Amino acid sequence: MSSGVTVSTAAKTVYEEVKKDKKYRYIIYHIKDEKVIDVEVTGPREATYPEFLEQLQKYKNECRYCVFDFPANIPVDGGQEKSSMSVDRLILMTWCPESSKIKQKMLYSSSYDALKKALVGVYKYVQACDFEEASQEAIEDAFRKGK
Repeated sequence: MSSGVTVSTAAKTVYEEVKKDKKYRYIIYHIKDEKVIDVEVTGPREATYPEFLEQLQKYKNECRYCVFDFPANIPVDGGQEKSSMSVDRLILMTWCPESSKIKQKMLYSSSYDALKKALVGVYKYVQACDFEEASQEAIEDAFRKGK
């Protein structure tokens, strides 16, 4: 089911700036006037995941979409010794806390596909209803489980 909500040009442009230019560490999107997914906040490149979660605290009663360029250690096969290399992996999170309004939850869930299609190159999709599901440990665990 589609909500008819569209993705703004700015939302796509800022995503590309994270993905290709490494300009920001994260983006928080909101649905503006129940019509357009737009950028609400961007995080500086040096921002950490705990700082992102701190920003997310401001939305403890509201839904949001978030993109985070997550530094992950990926195992590398190289002969005898096991090693890993650090790479950035893009995650797209749907943040819908239990305390948000039902109408807002429905709007965000029915508009999610439009954003997924617009943001090409996301490595992992995450849904979080509380801070435990959005925790760094939960994200790292999702990486370990693969795509």
